[in-house]
Amino acid sequence: MPQVVMYSTAICPYCVRAKHLLENKGVTYEEIRIDHDQEIMQEMMRRSNRHTVPQIFIDDFHVGGYDDLASMEISGQLNQLLGIADDEL
Repeated sequence: MPQVVMYSTAICPYCVRAKHLLENKGVTYEEIRIDHDQEIMQEMMRRSNRHTVPQIFIDDFHVGGYDDLASMEISGQLNQLLGIADDEL
């Protein structure tokens, strides 16, 4: 399975939604909290060209935030990117 990385903060409702979506699919992910680490926040902004959370990456592909993740889920692109067959769910 591809590596999934999500930059997040403790009080972000969209981060919670993204985590639930991934967990419901059985996807493990690495959560990188940017709350109290300016260097990590700068890293996220360099990688994503965005300053909001969550920022989600699947391998080197930048998914974007929760709305982008949810759109990919609705269209079926998320399963394809994660290598999950529709009949596996």
